[in-house]
Amino acid sequence: MTMAVVQQVLRSEWTKIKSVRSTAWTLGLAAVVTIALGALISAVSANSFDTMSQEDQLTFDPTLISFAGTGLGQLAMIVFGVLVVSNEYSTGMIRTSLAAVPQRGTFLFGKVAVATVLALVVAMVTSFLTFFIGQAMLGDHKATLGDPGVLRAVIGGGLYMTLITMFSMGITAVLRSPVLSLGILMPFFFLITNILGTVSATKKVGQYFPDQAGGKIMQTVPTSDDAPYGPWGGFGIMALWVVAALVFGYVTLRRRDA
Repeated sequence: MTMAVVQQVLRSEWTKIKSVRSTAWTLGLAAVVTIALGALISAVSANSFDTMSQEDQLTFDPTLISFAGTGLGQLAMIVFGVLVVSNEYSTGMIRTSLAAVPQRGTFLFGKVAVATVLALVVAMVTSFLTFFIGQAMLGDHKATLGDPGVLRAVIGGGLYMTLITMFSMGITAVLRSPVLSLGILMPFFFLITNILGTVSATKKVGQYFPDQAGGKIMQTVPTSDDAPYGPWGGFGIMALWVVAALVFGYVTLRRRDA
């Protein structure tokens, strides 16, 4: 496989992504929701800080508060990841694409690589804007990029959103259906992992799910959740989930007919 072929595949995938209108609005929605909700919750937290218990004040994490909209914003990133992979299956163009690029590994790599770079750029810009606007809303309770762990958390916020997108692409490569993929991923990340991660009976299992583990990267103040890993440990767990999803997607693509 020559570099020229890889470049052609990357250009082709970039053209496909640009031609789909939903690309812009899903990424834009992810940014708007994350920033707006983070700003709103930061403003509410600043106003209610004096009425918090002493324990809540001591464990108050201004950086994490500004990322309160990530949980909802990530759903739009999931939609983006699903649509990038499933669009060709929905339209039947997958046969044409695989005929043009019979090396299925190269085909999937090109699709994931282009979408990941685009998601990373949007996620990083969103993460920094979310932080700065959120801190402005927090007023006297704000953090700065120079505070311990804050820069790591802000960069981690962008990486988290990117990994969510990549995980969604891997799962969609397995399922191939946008309806089935969204029907599994949306409730999984919006409801199931949050429930399992907070209920005492399932917490030890739930804390190893990708979003529960990866979300640790955005924390700067230690909590008493007894998770056996730190911010980078949790991020590593999430990365392993992403690798597993993409590998599974590649194996499925190779073994199944278009």
